[in-house]
Order: sequence, then structure tokens, then C-alpha cells
Amino acid sequence: MNTAPKFWNKKTFLSSLLLPLSWLWRGLTAARLAWIAPTKASLPVICVGNISVGGTGKTPFTAHLCQHLRSEGYRPAILTRGYGGSLKGPIIADPAMHSAADIGDEALMLSHNEMVCISRDRVAGAAFIAANLPADVIIMDDGMQNPWLGKDITLAVFDGGVGLGNGRVFPSGPLRQTLASALPLFNMAVINGEDKTGLRSVLPQQMICLSAELLPNPETAKQIKERALLAFAGIGRPERFFETLQACGADLVKSLPFADHHPYSEADLTRLHLEATQLGAELITTQKDWVRLPPEWRDRVLVLDVYLILDKGDAHILYQHLKPHLEKKGR
Repeated sequence: MNTAPKFWNKKTFLSSLLLPLSWLWRGLTAARLAWIAPTKASLPVICVGNISVGGTGKTPFTAHLCQHLRSEGYRPAILTRGYGGSLKGPIIADPAMHSAADIGDEALMLSHNEMVCISRDRVAGAAFIAANLPADVIIMDDGMQNPWLGKDITLAVFDGGVGLGNGRVFPSGPLRQTLASALPLFNMAVINGEDKTGLRSVLPQQMICLSAELLPNPETAKQIKERALLAFAGIGRPERFFETLQACGADLVKSLPFADHHPYSEADLTRLHLEATQLGAELITTQKDWVRLPPEWRDRVLVLDVYLILDKGDAHILYQHLKPHLEKKGR
């Protein structure tokens, strides 16, 4: 079960030992961002990204952003590389035809409710959306460090529980790039969950910083209260899922973390089912994990889906800053 190393939250000897590799990573990232001239799309592009390796809540924020834009009369389409999927695209994601192995778990989740285009080549994907979908705005999922497609506005999503970790760049730490090098790349910050590390204090004072929270589906939360559960999750920070289950009042008899995007094998699921049976518990996982399960296993595993909300007033602030960019048409 290969999850994020614990030293990513501290400046340990091992973290320091890996610093030369971090310097190499930083140099390659800086060179790519400096040498490539971005291509402008015909539709406005809102980028949702982060500066950390692993999950910060980008996918639920992207879903929230789509819902908010639709409520304002826009027709958003999501552009994603389909991480973990085999198809290069550009193609339109279809949950009736595609699996997580085809287009990735996050893209599959989003495609149940949103227009989603899978494309490793983001420039080609943006052109494909403009030509083939009834969209008037593109939401580029996880593309802040992608220099090829121009962005009109970029929002960086942070996990309030871990912030910047030890502040070091991969593999010495959890960051894709330093905060200082990332600041010119994004216009607004979204802190997902309680800001436990004081992240807001290290961001520029003029930076617009929104507060968000992930909440469980209330119906499911009610159903699992006091039920004995064996929880498993292969997401960026599985502990957050386990904490949510406990907050719902579930009897969490065991929790098992897997690596982010872990492809569950028949052996994995058989072992999990056997262990749950021995403990007198039911299996439960996240929606992102559930879509990666083989279809024959899905009826045997409970799923707790979550949704993201912005603090009161922040949704209005977000839209007011997006609106000037959304009105840029026909460039």
C-alpha cells in the first residue's frame, strides 16, 4: 500500500537526501514553463490546478464550478488529460462506453454529470471542444503546470489539512514547484478544509483566497451511522475520508489506505471482503475508488460521495472575478 511518504510533512534527513533530485525537477519544470509559448483557445479557459502531488480537492471543486456556471447560464465543458486512462484523445467521455481504465477515475466520475473531453494534447482538446460540444467555456482540470494551452484565469486548490507539507519539491516533498515559482501562475487560491498549517498567512495579502469544505452526501451519511465498516481508499489523502466516516457516526472497525488511483485487483477485493466478513463489517469506499472497481464488485461495496461548497459569500466573489473572462468570446 504505497501512499504519500510521511517525510513529506517534515524536513527529515531522508527528505534532505533527495534534494538534488528536487533541484533537477525544479529546473525541468522552470525550463518547460519558460520556453513554451501558450496557444490561445477560441473559448475562455478557466484552469483549476494545484502545486502539490496528490489530491487537494480539484475534482469536487471542478464539479462545483460547473454547477455554479450552469446556474449563471453558461455551458461549461471540462478538459482533462484523463490521468490513469489509456485513451489519448481527444474524445468525449461517455460513462456508458468508457471505464476508469480508459479515461481515468476522475474523468469518469465527472462525466456522469458534465461534458468532459479527454485529451493528452490540451490545445487539440480545446479545439475539439469548440468544434464538437455546445460549450461556451472550458474548465481545464489539473493544468496549471501545462504551458501549451493559454489560460484566462487560474485557480489553485490547496488542502487545508496539510498545506504545503514540508515546503519542498518532489521527491523531497509534496510540491510540483515552489510556492514562489507558482505564484505568478495562479490568480486565486481555494483552501479546501480548515487551514491547519497557516497557509493563508504565507500567500500574498492581495491574493483572493476562498474557503471551501467537502461535505458527505447527507442521505448516505444518515444510512451509515453506527454501522460497522471496513473503509478503504486510494486517493491523495485517505485519512480525510476515514475522518469523514467517523464524523458521520459510523463504527469504523478498520481503515486501509491505498496509493492514489490504485487499480483494485480481484485479489485485493477478495482479501478486503474476507477481512470485512471476519470483522462483521461492510466494505465502504470513496466514489473515486468505487468507479475503479470491477462492475461485479460494485454492489458489494458501499460508497460515500462528497460535494464541495464555498463559504458564504465566496461563491459570489468567485463569479465576479470569473465574469470578465467569461465574456471574452470569439477571440
